Amino acid sequence: MGRAENLVIAGPSGTGKSHFTEGLAQAAIEKNLRVAWFTLETLSAAIGKSKVDGSTARTVARICRADLIVIDDIGLLRVGEDAAEAFYRIIDAAYERRSIAVTSNIRPSGFDTIMPKTLAGASTDRLMHHAHLVTTTGDSHRLAEALAGKGVVPLN
Repeated sequence: MGRAENLVIAGPSGTGKSHFTEGLAQAAIEKNLRVAWFTLETLSAAIGKSKVDGSTARTVARICRADLIVIDDIGLLRVGEDAAEAFYRIIDAAYERRSIAVTSNIRPSGFDTIMPKTLAGASTDRLMHHAHLVTTTGDSHRLAEALAGKGVVPLN
């Protein structure tokens, strides 16, 4: 984070992407660093609300005051122009100034399959320029626990 580098973790559901990022965020908080946590949907909602009163630049600046900006679970659903724009605005504003951690079910090269190509390309270009890419593999830990009988505890 001190070097404004990014982290992108991509892989199948249930392979520990969000869990790892939660640990990173907790470590940052314990060092008195500021963390902002969003899903792409909540980020889009925050930026969308600011468009109503013309405070988009102020909202983006407030988000970018965090030392670590997390955008969790990209790739589960196709996103509209508003969500793609919100993603781009944060990536662009934080570029070379703040660290961003992104978790996704798809690699960044595939972001253009879920959002408009122009915004996906510009976002990915900036995000990956100073990024560490981690790819997770394997089966879902949640599904494995459920199949092993460690999921739901029966009511008595």
